[in-house]
Amino acid sequence: MLNISQKKEQVERLSKEFSEAEIAILVNYKGLNVLQLTQLRSRLRAADVQMEVVKNTLLSRAVEGTGSSLMKDFFKGPSAIVLSKKDPVAPAKILVDFAKDNEKLEIKAAALGGKLLSVEEISQLAKMPSKEELLGKLVCTLNAVPTSFVNVLAGVPRAFVNVLNAVKDQKEAA
Repeated sequence: MLNISQKKEQVERLSKEFSEAEIAILVNYKGLNVLQLTQLRSRLRAADVQMEVVKNTLLSRAVEGTGSSLMKDFFKGPSAIVLSKKDPVAPAKILVDFAKDNEKLEIKAAALGGKLLSVEEISQLAKMPSKEELLGKLVCTLNAVPTSFVNVLAGVPRAFVNVLNAVKDQKEAA
């Protein structure tokens, strides 16, 4: 049982984490056993995502003044909050995949960029490529532009040399 000062500290800490988070996802974990919760937490931790079980009253106070305040209506029943400061896609992927195997995990809602996301929108977000994949594609695209430019520039002298060789071959034949 937390005393009042501990509750205030927890609310302040959570409020700071909500304001720094790219995405906050609210889940109902009721029915999951300890092993399943441990597996879920370890998957989330590997992606640099944190999951915390918090009382709904403390959650309500912590989200005030943050973009996650849109989820207040979903703070009912056993709730755990999943926060990611870096990649909004990673926690969505992990939770959606975990929920496929463990039907007891219920994704309630999420807040991303000041917008409330439904369960369907979270599923769509999970289908997107991760930040690392998108950055890799961007690097490949940026690398292709100078490579193509060099090939175009090299094509002009190459074609000129081919014409000169053809003229030379023609004169030798005559």
